Amino acid sequence: MVMQRSVILAAFSILIYIAIFGFLIDRPLSLGILNLEIEDKKLRLSEISSPKLVILAGSNASYSHSCIVIGNMLGLPCENAGTAVGLGLDEIFAQFLPSLHRGDIVYMPMEIDQYAMSRAEYRSGADSGLLIRYDWRVLTKLPIDRVVGAIFCCTLADFVESLIEMPIATSGALNPAKILASEYNAEGDRIDAPLADADEELLHQASRVEPNANVVKSGYGAQIIAKFVAKASRRGVIIIGGLPTDFSSVPLSSQTIAAIVSIYANNGGSFIILPNHSRYPVIDFFNSEDHLAQPCQYMHSIFVAQALGKFLGRPVLPPSFGDGRIAATCPSFYAMSAAR
Repeated sequence: MVMQRSVILAAFSILIYIAIFGFLIDRPLSLGILNLEIEDKKLRLSEISSPKLVILAGSNASYSHSCIVIGNMLGLPCENAGTAVGLGLDEIFAQFLPSLHRGDIVYMPMEIDQYAMSRAEYRSGADSGLLIRYDWRVLTKLPIDRVVGAIFCCTLADFVESLIEMPIATSGALNPAKILASEYNAEGDRIDAPLADADEELLHQASRVEPNANVVKSGYGAQIIAKFVAKASRRGVIIIGGLPTDFSSVPLSSQTIAAIVSIYANNGGSFIILPNHSRYPVIDFFNSEDHLAQPCQYMHSIFVAQALGKFLGRPVLPPSFGDGRIAATCPSFYAMSAAR
């Protein structure tokens, strides 16, 4: 009898917990704005006619790549579907795959850490609160450990954050939609990364070491990416992998590059590699190795458009005068252009 009461009490407590964090309280200025970003990108993807170009990665996609530049140069409608590294790729792929159709082109400059993420990191991921609050439909399609991780995601600190964020959002003091509009253009590119002198934090990051080939190959994230590449390729979607932007001072071994390329090549996709491996001087970046400042975002996008056009056998238009002028203000523009 005591055991039965304990089980009933535990089950009742879990139901109360789910009701609170799944339905009653919200974090509209943190989780809510991420959900709105995903929904906006998903809506635009569903509305763009095929064939279309999609840039898909974490924040490296939205900060370091410009759909305006690449889409115009290739003559394709484009959506920058970059989100954030903290969001699980299983969730992102489940959200975006239904809008990808035969003939669509998906360029995937995934961050190296995305491949190396472990299953345990997915279970305790930052998007667990997002899943339980907004994405039950997606959550039911994920592995059981992801479901359990999402259900037991939240803490007292999350509860307190909700009590702070909800009245602020309700009062209209901060509007998530207006915040997003100030950060992204209509194609999903980040537009709030001005050129600035490299600070001490960026210079310190330059000493880090990338995951090696074995870590990439064995990563749970690599498995998820491989499954997505295979599934999308079977639907007739053209998947092209690429290297993310990073500091030129951080080496990336040929073995690690080969491990990444194999994930695409072995699952029906392809891969392109820029001559500089998408590596640039620290001065070209905004606030991290994944985030080029906007002029350098445009410069890198010109290089990517040229490489994609050559690979796809598509004619490549020169960048517009305005886009080219912005790219020319990137500190390394003339050195990079001469090197090519």
